[in-house]
Amino acid sequence: MLKLIPQSRYALICLLLMSTGAFAQSYRVLLSNDDGIQSPLLVAMHDALAALPDVEVVVSAPHENQSGSSQSSSGNPVIVDEIYRDGSFFGYAVHGKPADAVRFGLVNLGREERFDLVVSGINLGANVGDVSHLSGTVGAAMEAQYHGLPSIAVSQDTSDVNTEASARFAARLVQKYQQGGAPEGVVISINIPGGELKGVQVRPMGDAYLQTGSYELLERGNNSASYNRERIVVQSTDPSTDTFSYQQGYITLTPLKFDWTDYDFISEVEAWNLQLEK
Repeated sequence: MLKLIPQSRYALICLLLMSTGAFAQSYRVLLSNDDGIQSPLLVAMHDALAALPDVEVVVSAPHENQSGSSQSSSGNPVIVDEIYRDGSFFGYAVHGKPADAVRFGLVNLGREERFDLVVSGINLGANVGDVSHLSGTVGAAMEAQYHGLPSIAVSQDTSDVNTEASARFAARLVQKYQQGGAPEGVVISINIPGGELKGVQVRPMGDAYLQTGSYELLERGNNSASYNRERIVVQSTDPSTDTFSYQQGYITLTPLKFDWTDYDFISEVEAWNLQLEK
């Protein structure tokens, strides 16, 4: 004969089960990047996230390097490969841009169970200052914002960096989000320099440390020419920017928004009183 459990006792059992993790829901993280699914830095980020309790990591990344693609998108058809590492399924390789990979992950892979967070990276090379606008790593994180999900972009220097330590640092922020909730409408861009780290600083984006110095003519044809673009590194002199702090050896955290509107200038544009011609 079926015996009903009194409501108070049922509630107590539920609390006990939740405290032991029996009803624990996994925190779903979509992981992407712009260096491509074969990047060892992506693998390091995956492993650090997968080591967190109650975190499910799903990888949807470009099939090859797409650095500098910002939030651009490719057309149809969307080709997706299943990628295996050491005999085990690792993730989905999307033939397209970083934003395509995130979009496929959120819309298709998250159709049955919504993701809680998108992490983009770890990128090989810093994305501080105005370089952020060009970055496919940041673009992938912005695509998450476009779909209403919080996101984190992670980038590090090209040399003299402990990638596993970078991944653990970013994973701690993910754990903070998991436990206390993630801010809405904000991308946290993390940049980790090489060498001895001096600490962590929160700074607004500013300056452009990568610039084009010149174009060297390599070959000229009838109606075309081939040039080699020289890229130079510029040192920031503005202590208020993330670029300066990064170049001084600090991990930088920069909150970024999807909305680029200059609200302070709206009234100025309105004062132009531009009208349609009659």
